[in-house]
Amino acid sequence: MSSSPSDLPRDFCAIDFGTSNSAVAVPDAARPGAMRLVTLEGDHPTMPTAVFYFAEGRHDADGPPRAFGRAALAAYVEGTDGRLMRSMKSILGSSLIDQVTDVGGGRGVKYADMLAGYLKRLRRQAASADGREPRRVVLGRPVYFVDGEPERDAAAQASLTAAARAVGFEDVHFQFEPIAAAFDYEQQAESEQLVLVADIGGGTSDFSLVRVGPDRIKRLDRREDILASHGVHIAGTDFDRHIELTGILREFGYRAHGPSRPGQPPREVPSGIYFDLATWHLINTCYSPQRVMELRNMKSFYGDARHHQRLMTVLEERLGHELAHRAEDAKIAVAGGGGCSIDLGLIESGLNVDLSEDAAVGALSGDIERIAEAGRDTVARAGLKPSDVDALYFTGGSTGLRLLAERIAADYPAARQVRGDRFASVATGLGLHAARLFAA
Repeated sequence: MSSSPSDLPRDFCAIDFGTSNSAVAVPDAARPGAMRLVTLEGDHPTMPTAVFYFAEGRHDADGPPRAFGRAALAAYVEGTDGRLMRSMKSILGSSLIDQVTDVGGGRGVKYADMLAGYLKRLRRQAASADGREPRRVVLGRPVYFVDGEPERDAAAQASLTAAARAVGFEDVHFQFEPIAAAFDYEQQAESEQLVLVADIGGGTSDFSLVRVGPDRIKRLDRREDILASHGVHIAGTDFDRHIELTGILREFGYRAHGPSRPGQPPREVPSGIYFDLATWHLINTCYSPQRVMELRNMKSFYGDARHHQRLMTVLEERLGHELAHRAEDAKIAVAGGGGCSIDLGLIESGLNVDLSEDAAVGALSGDIERIAEAGRDTVARAGLKPSDVDALYFTGGSTGLRLLAERIAADYPAARQVRGDRFASVATGLGLHAARLFAA
């Protein structure tokens, strides 16, 4: 006999493990059968997916001394000696997952253990909020961890499953993040509709075309209502990278040329270092003594000596993550339209770079178009036309980028546009799914 919502066991939770932010839902003791979001830091229902490893301090039973979420970001901003890790989700499905990385103080940590440590923190937050250690979990996942490579995609889910089991979860289930967002939207649907969910986060842009409605909301098996899902591994962190390359790193030699030589056209400066500086999980690889020495000896490659000097300042003072922060802040500043000025005085006194909206559009237009194409492909895979879509539901932190949301919406002029909680819609929907799943 199946359980009713009122006698639902409470030994479970739902986790939205995001590239940029994470959230947790647990059973609501005050409302049997309902779920609620956990306040992870202060009054915030979300926590940045970030870990800061302190260079000093003793190991404890959990490992090296570290801070999580906003505390991790604060330690980094305050200049504390150590290493900040973000975008850990992007490591899933890559060869990095089993590698060890230096976190300062002569310590090394496997990326897999780093990821598990963050999940352990979320599990403890769930336990603290609900008064018991959850044994079962529904984890959100993108439609594709890795585009076009099923084996690596399966390996990514297997790695996340292993991390969840390593921190104490005995029963691990997954639900696609955009489908979870559809479940959240369904709570306000007054009639049956076809909703295209656009879940644009930090690491992936996912779409699902889902049939929702008040007569379907309590069904556990919704397979027939999920008409199509599709996604691309392009999202907020890619926007940050393009903004950094276009708006910041040109002042450090990206796409610059070397000196003229008799009978030869000027050669472009090697670009590998710039791509690595603009990719969060690769920034620390730029600081290896061998690589720094190699780049120091490349001064003659640069036609403008200032470019080389600025680059060496970044490498020798380990300012790569700070540049990435400046790029992210610039993206946010131009998200609603208009330009901004990027202060780079920490590199060179008086150095500022102006980023116009046109320049931002130029840097991001290719990615934005590929994301919009993924939405159109989702509808086509269901055998439907854009005019068949009743509603567009936007969720995920990157849907705050006006240029992106407007471009997606242009393909569905008749659809009602609804904006969910950019950071909590997926967690809410995962919680709804978990309650139905474990009640059964």
